[in-house]
Amino acid sequence: MNWNDVLGYIGAFLSAITFIPQVWQAWKTKRVGDLSIWMILIVICSCIVWLIYAATVKSGPVIAANLIVLALALVLFYFKITFKPKP
Repeated sequence: MNWNDVLGYIGAFLSAITFIPQVWQAWKTKRVGDLSIWMILIVICSCIVWLIYAATVKSGPVIAANLIVLALALVLFYFKITFKPKP
């Protein structure tokens, strides 16, 4: 593994964890009213496209980051459709 790969994985990790605070907050409060369903769907589609691209160029860091972000976005999507707004 060279320095480019190391930097790629560090960047991938930092990008991937951006959704963790939102997922945690949504889980803890059971509130997702302020989250846009369209934003979540766009992130899911974006991750799928990036995964296809990364697979074709065999980029481990891009695959890793987008798998993590996709998983977190799918969790947020699940929360969005299952958590009911509280009065």
